Amino acid sequence: MIHLNSMDKQITHEQIFNATSNGVVVTDALGDIIYINKQAENILGLSSKKHTGIFITELLPLTGPQVMECLRTGKSKLGHHIIGKKVDLVLNITLIRLGKQIQGAVCNFQEMKQFESSAKKLDLYRCLNRQLETIFNASSDGIWVCNGQGRVIDINKASEELNGIQAKHIIGKNVSDLVNGGLFDRSVTLEVLETKRQASVIQHIKQTNKILLVTGTPAFDDGGNIFLVVVNERDMTQLNAMQEQMEQSRMVTEKIKEELAELSLLELKDQEIVAENKDMRQVLLHALKLAHLGASNILILGESGTGKGILAKFIHKNSDRSKKPFIQINCAALPENLLEAELFGYEKGAFTGARQEGKAGLFELAQEGTLFLDEIGDLPLLLQAKLLKYLDDHEVMRLGSLSSRKIDCTIIAATNMDLESLAKKRKFRQDLFYRLSAFTLRIPPLRERPEDVFELVRHLLRKYNDTYRLKKRISTDAVRNLQSYPFPGNVRELENILKQTVVMSEEDVLDTSVFKTFESGSGQGAPSGNIKTDETGLQKQVFAIEKEILKDAASRCKSTRELASYLRISQPTVVRKMKKHGLSG
Repeated sequence: MIHLNSMDKQITHEQIFNATSNGVVVTDALGDIIYINKQAENILGLSSKKHTGIFITELLPLTGPQVMECLRTGKSKLGHHIIGKKVDLVLNITLIRLGKQIQGAVCNFQEMKQFESSAKKLDLYRCLNRQLETIFNASSDGIWVCNGQGRVIDINKASEELNGIQAKHIIGKNVSDLVNGGLFDRSVTLEVLETKRQASVIQHIKQTNKILLVTGTPAFDDGGNIFLVVVNERDMTQLNAMQEQMEQSRMVTEKIKEELAELSLLELKDQEIVAENKDMRQVLLHALKLAHLGASNILILGESGTGKGILAKFIHKNSDRSKKPFIQINCAALPENLLEAELFGYEKGAFTGARQEGKAGLFELAQEGTLFLDEIGDLPLLLQAKLLKYLDDHEVMRLGSLSSRKIDCTIIAATNMDLESLAKKRKFRQDLFYRLSAFTLRIPPLRERPEDVFELVRHLLRKYNDTYRLKKRISTDAVRNLQSYPFPGNVRELENILKQTVVMSEEDVLDTSVFKTFESGSGQGAPSGNIKTDETGLQKQVFAIEKEILKDAASRCKSTRELASYLRISQPTVVRKMKKHGLSG
């Protein structure tokens, strides 16, 4: 008892405990309740009947486990947060000891709203709360905060605008009621509470007709229970606008790339390529794109002499592998056994006559570069199988070796044959055809590119004049006549004709010499593949062209001597040709 004064009035401990503003529950060492004060009964909503002797977990299912843990471990708990169905508490648990022996525990708790009320009066709390509120409302994304039961605790200003609502009408309501009320079609908070993990959904907001990307993130207490769900809302309308802007930027970038490609085409003559024809320029644009993308398994189709090898080098020079080797082989130039050794290499002693030190194959030499397989249609079937294996696993094995080597190189193949037709006849592996033709470029023949004939003649004349230190030329009319020639040997035939004419002609103007070369047939340099020419038709064309040249020149000159000077030929030749064509002097 406590003695207060001379009147000998006494105040009991029970009176003291009942007068305190905090709830107090005392247990013995086994967890049985031995005392509860009046404030505890009021806070917890307990009846006034005696609760002593009851196991604490039976009466207080959330607080009891915390008390038993303290009794078991011998450690107190201070400032523990208990979220109940009716009330939230701040709990302190201290132990009663007699020497080293634990006699019981004292639970001292206060309602959270009272605790918060006291904390709010602190300057530090006020400052921190102001900072958090500023951050909360400054976010451009909508933010919702809900408790563990799905009740809305707070929403920020951005969320009010996105949903077309006011916080004062929403705070305190359960999100399930908001869904039922039609505010939005689904709730991420309910999914988080159900799955206990982060979730994202697309919400349609009827009020504002917005589509929102909503992500809910749970926060757990010490007991592993969700006590908060933080929801972040992002307006997909803004994202769609950003995506559209990015797409426009991408299109601008592609346009710039195409323009750069056009500029590159302007410099094609430095790479021995002439392309004034629309279809040919399109082929080169596609080739540039494949080169920039680092594409492999490119198949180049075209008649003999169209420049398939030059196009392959063009792709290599404009790719990231331009500083690495460009290796070329004609698959029709070697017998099968030698071709296999050239392509894949061999180890020492692999066969009779093999080098003692062995030899690297062309695949190995093309490492990190480009391997160009010309005349791929003539590749033997056995080697077709080995090539297909490389295209599958990018490994090659030398002849006589037991181990494979990893090779990284771009494969470009070319042919003047119809590989698809050969594949159907089983003269070429169909699977290899499909693998090689991942990207196909078809070079049009020169007869379909009359615009290129004019530029090729100018380019080749300049080249051969520089090479042989000459100043030969050809008239525009003669070039126009050349544009009607079918050129069965394509660019290679034109090169041979001009080279022969520049070197062999005694005249500075090559008009007549060029057509003499056609007439004699010596201009037909390379075989023209499957194309057959009508020699009679060609002779008639050359005869007609020569007649037109003579008629045109005769209309400009007053005598055969002047005519001979104009055509850079002798006077007897002029007289003879005029007579042959039935033209008067």
